[in-house]
Amino acid sequence: MKKILLISFSAILLFLVGCTATKPLEEEQTISAERIVKRLEANRRKIKSFVGKGTIFVITKELNTRSSFQVEIKRPDSLKVSFFGPFGIDLAYSLISQKDFQFYDVINNKYYKGKVRPGIIKDLMKINVPYDELMDAVTGSVNLTSKLRIEPVANQKDDGTYELIYSDSTNNTVSTIIIDASNLRIIRYLISDMRGKVSYQADYDGFRKVDDVYLPFNISINDKANDQKLRVEYRSVELNKLTEKLKLDIPDDAKVTDL
Repeated sequence: MKKILLISFSAILLFLVGCTATKPLEEEQTISAERIVKRLEANRRKIKSFVGKGTIFVITKELNTRSSFQVEIKRPDSLKVSFFGPFGIDLAYSLISQKDFQFYDVINNKYYKGKVRPGIIKDLMKINVPYDELMDAVTGSVNLTSKLRIEPVANQKDDGTYELIYSDSTNNTVSTIIIDASNLRIIRYLISDMRGKVSYQADYDGFRKVDDVYLPFNISINDKANDQKLRVEYRSVELNKLTEKLKLDIPDDAKVTDL
């Protein structure tokens, strides 16, 4: 059971990716770091629902796989991931909210459900990712809410990038957001210690404009701290078109297991 859940839920792990604003930084040479952060955060909040289709690659100690998948999000707290085999064959569906967890194994007609609790995702998937990060991860966003009142160190580079650096002495970490200065697209996110040793790196490219929001269609994650790597390649993305509540259609004859 845990092996099946591991394969499925690996797809939900698309950590900390970049969202953008629309007016180029180069047109406002005096723009402040505070205004950049507010623009990025405002752009993230434009996304009320999200549907993305593509391929996910997952490498951990327990798993090395790729799969076709579809991710659906309906804010504030519903995330559904569907997995498909060759020729579009349904393999599994998962639905997670802040409170509840559901997983349906199509091949074996087994349905698992339970309450979300601290550590449950790690226990089931063998991958360390908090639920709070999942929504923004798969929508190609970085949640900057906690940084709106923090003044970062800001550096504009000769290569046309702009760095926002946040030091956290309490946790002994430094977070660095690297932005394309011409369009405010986040192209890299780094977490390191105070000595500069990188424990997490996310790279974003293949940007396309979807309803006035630039989203990365290619996402590469190297989570060194947890010894896991992810890559997502979206073929298509739709924003703000979901109207109905997300749910799983479970056959009446499915074997039900409460976790």
